Amino acid sequence: MKTIIGGVLSGFAFVGLLILLFGGVDFNNSDSFSMSDGNNVSVVDGTQIVEIRAKGGYTPKRSVAKAGMPTILRVNTKGTFDCSATLVIPSMNYQENLPMSGSTDVKLPAQEKGKTLQGFCGMGMYNFEVEFE
Repeated sequence: MKTIIGGVLSGFAFVGLLILLFGGVDFNNSDSFSMSDGNNVSVVDGTQIVEIRAKGGYTPKRSVAKAGMPTILRVNTKGTFDCSATLVIPSMNYQENLPMSGSTDVKLPAQEKGKTLQGFCGMGMYNFEVEFE
């Protein structure tokens, strides 16, 4: 019984050490840039930019963009070290390991109206979609 309790206490100590080292994981996605209000799509010099955040999943989970325009999917990371740091877009045969902190642009060709682009983390646990109208 002492061995089991000692193992459990060692596990808690290890988790505590990880939290101290990495500052914990923010599953509420409440860091410095919030995109939950739907204002994550903009047009700059004729190119549409869809910004999402990767950390503990993807935020926002659903974006709406204009069809027929060249588009950049901009994925922002900040202290991201979970599986959402591996971005997979199956329809484009795209897979990329994102930096722990920074911004990664993925150029998308103009999409047809009604098309939905889906992306996933490397483990398939987290996803997002961009719907083109």
